[in-house]
Amino acid sequence: MVKPAIASAPETSVVTPQPTEVTPNTETTVEKPAIAAPIAPVLSTDEPKISAFSLSSIRAKKALEESSKSIVKEVVHTPTEAFTETEMLLQWTKYAQKLGSKGYRIMESLLLINDPKLDGTRITIELPNEGSKLDFESQKHGLLGHLKGHLHNHEITIDVIVNESIEIKKNLNDQDRYNRLKELNPSIDLLRSTFGLHIDA
Repeated sequence: MVKPAIASAPETSVVTPQPTEVTPNTETTVEKPAIAAPIAPVLSTDEPKISAFSLSSIRAKKALEESSKSIVKEVVHTPTEAFTETEMLLQWTKYAQKLGSKGYRIMESLLLINDPKLDGTRITIELPNEGSKLDFESQKHGLLGHLKGHLHNHEITIDVIVNESIEIKKNLNDQDRYNRLKELNPSIDLLRSTFGLHIDA
């Protein structure tokens, strides 16, 4: 009688783990807790801080100088030549006649109502009432410009004094104007006779 063959179990190789060699690190890194540096208070300024020795500071300084040059206004020297009262009266009368030729008869009468007085560069004119003073003030800037330009002095001022005892001269004609100019400058009569000029009364 044949006995069945018993299958033998396959041989299994048992692997025994080899112990791994651990080489100790000669250098050990120890992490230290980070200490925050004290923060200095930041001062808020509009201008950036630039080192005085850097190129950017030199450029900034030049830019600042250029901008300051553009801000500086040019000083204009206005003329302040001396003039006499006669020269002032002549230009005063010429301006009055100029206004009269343009139809400003009231202002012309106010300017010729009496002779203004000169004290240095201060001119004083007397007018009969507050209404005439207001009329004069409305045209004073044009008169000032004329006097400053023709007398070459920009320090001239005009003051108005109200004097109710003054009477206004009305209906001035060309002969009255010519007589007034001749009083101020007698050479005007020589000019008229030389060129054969005639005045319509």
